[in-house]
Amino acid sequence: MQNITENISTEQRMIDLFKGNIDLIRGNEPESISLLRQKAIETVKTKGFPDITTENWRFTDLDPLLRTVYDFDFTNQSRPFDIEKIFSCDVYDLDTFSVTLLNGWFVYQNAPLTTLKNGTIIGSLSKAMEVYPELVSKYLGKIAPLEQPGLTALNTAFFQDGLFIYVPEDVKVDKPIQLINIVNSERPVMFQPRHLIIQEKDSQLTLVHCDHSLTHNISFTNSVSEAFLAKNAELDFYKIQNKGHNSAVINSSFFSQKQHSKLTSSALTLNGGFTKNIVYSLLEEPECNATHNGLYLVDSNQHVDNQLEVDHAAPNCTSEQLYKGILDDEATAVFSGKIMVRRDAQKTLAYQNNKNILLTDDAKANTQPQLEIYADDVKCSHGATVGQLDQEAMFYLRSRGLNERAARQLLMYAFAAEVVRRISIEPLKERIDHLVEKRLKGELSICDQCMLHCNTKEPTVFNIDVSKL
Repeated sequence: MQNITENISTEQRMIDLFKGNIDLIRGNEPESISLLRQKAIETVKTKGFPDITTENWRFTDLDPLLRTVYDFDFTNQSRPFDIEKIFSCDVYDLDTFSVTLLNGWFVYQNAPLTTLKNGTIIGSLSKAMEVYPELVSKYLGKIAPLEQPGLTALNTAFFQDGLFIYVPEDVKVDKPIQLINIVNSERPVMFQPRHLIIQEKDSQLTLVHCDHSLTHNISFTNSVSEAFLAKNAELDFYKIQNKGHNSAVINSSFFSQKQHSKLTSSALTLNGGFTKNIVYSLLEEPECNATHNGLYLVDSNQHVDNQLEVDHAAPNCTSEQLYKGILDDEATAVFSGKIMVRRDAQKTLAYQNNKNILLTDDAKANTQPQLEIYADDVKCSHGATVGQLDQEAMFYLRSRGLNERAARQLLMYAFAAEVVRRISIEPLKERIDHLVEKRLKGELSICDQCMLHCNTKEPTVFNIDVSKL
């Protein structure tokens, strides 16, 4: 592990760290990726990092996180770790092809890359850069922007490993792929995982990406994903975050869609100290569909920021955004959602909705719905609400015999269920539903999935006499 010192600027620390470890960082990657890294570190040098004067970061102060002194694991010191001894995904009856990242590195038993019978390739991005350099070079960095100040350039400069998925033409991956990203460290650490998903035409894929912490120590995960959907491809993508209060996570996901492709993405934040989800969805060719769902449940002094842009660059495309949040104690949330409709994107249908419930006077939600339209034959709408629980509904439930606590839980659960029921994987839907219930009752541990924290398999139920409703 190597760390960075405190007495110089964050930008200079990162540049010095990059220069001092360039050979370890590069590994056996193709020259095109090395050139991309150089471009990225130049962006860090010239444009730095966003601050509260940057539009999309006005309500999210990154500076305290960047000033923290972190260790960096450039040599995969966690390689001998036996994942099965400390972690077991507890989604009952969920049949997935499961892969794991531990402290930013791909963990495997037999081989770093696996090719399924249908030709699908799943495994380590680091190894994919060695085995399939032309394929990786064709896509990596092609939609994730480097020209803006931000964390994407930092990830591009420093990433060493992550998940690589390639789905051939006409292939339907018959069960979900589950990526479990685990942080386990006794010291403050920063990770830069990079994920690349490539789907050829007429392919179908479901990907479940889970973030977990096994310790309460400080960590900063700066993750970037790029997904490319060819003609008629379909991707169902789930991002589930259940991390500790001392964790910071920035997830940047970039989607490129070709003609007739269909994307559904869901960001579910159940726990975490500092969370920012950045989503950019580019509808490049006609008749694409993109649906983006989000649910965030935060309390204490947790902070969650969802930044979403759907870019309609072609005609006859549709998109929908539905993000809902429940905030308790002194928690804060930000939603910045944008629909961009370009000049040639006629016949666009685009909808956006963000709803927030504040359970205390100290909780705060800042919501910024945006429309930027340059075409004249479109149908677009957006809306945002921030408020308390419906007092009329509370009165109705209390009049039917529910105490105040049970009535509040039921209303919150019904509010969140609109997003949960959109999950298409039934075992996952049931498990998230169960976790949401526990979260709303204050019973969800950050390590709820960890074998070291004995989980009960008994269902969580509300203390409600349904016969009185």
